Amino acid sequence: MTEEVKWIPFDVVEKFMIDVLAVCGVPQTDAEICADVLITADKYGIDSHGSNRLKPIYYDRIKEGILNPVTHFEVVRDGLATAVIDGHNGMGHVIAKKAMQMAIDKASTFGMGMVAVRNSTHYGIAGYYALMAAKNNMIGITGTNARPSIAPTFGVENMLGTNPLTFGMPSDEDFPFLLDCATSITQRGKIELYARQGKACPEGWVIDENGNATTDATRILDDLNKGKAALSPLGGIGEDLGGYKGYGYATVVEILSAALQNGAFLKMLLGIENGKKVPYPLGHFFIAIDVKAFVDVDDFKKTTGDILRTLRNSKKMPGQKRIYTAGEKEYETWMYRKNKGVPFNKQLLNEFYNLAVETQLTQYGKYFK
Repeated sequence: MTEEVKWIPFDVVEKFMIDVLAVCGVPQTDAEICADVLITADKYGIDSHGSNRLKPIYYDRIKEGILNPVTHFEVVRDGLATAVIDGHNGMGHVIAKKAMQMAIDKASTFGMGMVAVRNSTHYGIAGYYALMAAKNNMIGITGTNARPSIAPTFGVENMLGTNPLTFGMPSDEDFPFLLDCATSITQRGKIELYARQGKACPEGWVIDENGNATTDATRILDDLNKGKAALSPLGGIGEDLGGYKGYGYATVVEILSAALQNGAFLKMLLGIENGKKVPYPLGHFFIAIDVKAFVDVDDFKKTTGDILRTLRNSKKMPGQKRIYTAGEKEYETWMYRKNKGVPFNKQLLNEFYNLAVETQLTQYGKYFK
């Protein structure tokens, strides 16, 4: 049965998020950046990281005192093509956007730029920052560590974050190549979405402390926090389907998100210390590669487009109508949603309505009834 949803215009949702964050003490310009990252996820159909995370990941954490609404962006080291940033547990979206812009600016001068960040917070969809580079005719690469979720191959303890490794590349098509995915089979955000929808998770996504598959989304979220469950890495449980590859890539992201900037890692990112909630001092990295430093931009875009078109036109599996390339589904989702808005289920409507009342932004209440 298809879940009943109410479509709310993007501009309404975005303005509401800006106003909620402003009530929390986030400066107006910074609130606009945060809301833009979140609404972009909704536009592309990445509902696990969109407006649904406004309350639990940002609003609640600011209220709990573990997320600083005012962001102090400190440049710790600044080289010709590199930099290290300390975000002082400010708004991750703001830190990440400024850091990627630094990488882009450095790449425009030196061909490549890389910026490493420590003491940041959840920065939304990684693809937002890779797309910043792609829109500037550059290759964008980013990754971030996160609170422990993934068990290493042959282990059951959640040690690594979902640790996305993300790439954006310009093409001659209507959309760039965008690969934005976790190094686990799934991520917490999707399990949160399943829990809100009352759906069971597919078997193999998550294992319990005994190594057995578990599917109850609500219980999984609780067990992840207690260390009694763990996400499977890309490839799945064990080695037979290549689970060690996902485990390996997650470790690469962990190293690049922590070791380059002397940042926190693994269990240091639990968000709990002596039984009390504390900040999640995440690390990120951002790489921009200026295409014109290697080849004519139009040539790069055409070759990239030719590769993608050739892949999509290759022989299809029986019963399948299409082959997709990364970024294509997101673009088509935007084409479908651009005149409809953000889909809200009943639970999310209630959450936003109550948030409007709590923040005294009652002018928005009519939209979330």
